[in-house]
Amino acid sequence: MPKGTNQKLKLIYIIKYLMENTDENHKVTMADILRYLEGYEISAERKSIYADIEAIRDLGIDVVGEKTGRDFYYYVVSRDFEVAELKLLVDAIQSSKFITEKKSTELIKKLQGLVSVHEAKQLQRQLYVSGGTKAVNENIYYNIDALHNAIGTNQKIQFQYFQWNVKKEMELRRNGEFYEVSPWALLWEDENYYLIAFDSVHQEIRHYRVDKMLKISLVSENREGKEYFEKFNLAEYSKKNFGMFAGEEEMVKLEVHNRLIGVILDRFGTDVMIIPADAEHFRVNVKVSVSNQFYGWLFGLGSDVKILAPENVVKRMKEELGNINKLYL
Repeated sequence: MPKGTNQKLKLIYIIKYLMENTDENHKVTMADILRYLEGYEISAERKSIYADIEAIRDLGIDVVGEKTGRDFYYYVVSRDFEVAELKLLVDAIQSSKFITEKKSTELIKKLQGLVSVHEAKQLQRQLYVSGGTKAVNENIYYNIDALHNAIGTNQKIQFQYFQWNVKKEMELRRNGEFYEVSPWALLWEDENYYLIAFDSVHQEIRHYRVDKMLKISLVSENREGKEYFEKFNLAEYSKKNFGMFAGEEEMVKLEVHNRLIGVILDRFGTDVMIIPADAEHFRVNVKVSVSNQFYGWLFGLGSDVKILAPENVVKRMKEELGNINKLYL
């Protein structure tokens, strides 16, 4: 590169150097800045650097200059994100099942570019996630963007939907036939993203795992189902559908040991009415979608929870207990 070619980029190189190499614990001198510029064959005098730093401050970059002993030091004191905030984002990315390993690495690398090289090392952290597994569908990142676009432009979508078979292979549902629905919302539940949509054929609200959706495309038709979603409560929907598995909606009465009050409030919210039953138990009426996952949740709580009503839900619970008992006879 001809000598002096980078001269016109002097201000940009100074910004780059300060942003990448300085923070409150790592500062540079004027001599360091001049030496860095020399590496790019940029000549400069101290007086011009002083003017450049003032210009950088005018751009909104908070560069501090302070004297320590006989030397004067410069560093970037504040950024759009604090290191502690970026650590939280890194942890969220690493623990998110819907983000693949490859995409996680790419995102974290981009986050590291928001701080100095010294602080970036603190973002190279390993978060240990219980039962941590990552999605394998690389398109999920773009699926979410496509769904937001469809919702924002009020358009229907079509897509293929898959499930896993025992050979760990993707198997298209409905023999590969495309689904066509009206997307209305995205829900983060049980470490997965779900699309909440209106199915015009069955005239009902349904949900789909975003990481199991393939070949999403917009349909040149306006969404349907607005009347269904005008009073739709996303939080209530997620409470009713255990593990996001649908079932017949029922108002179920439970008798619960007092020690599980936190479990009930975490699951159904603090607005549920708690009715004392005796010194050790309380009763609660909750609306749920009765599915195998609902019964599985109850099994996990053991004898501390009992279904009191309705009778058909009690009967099915007895049948499920009987079926499980037969497996061990």
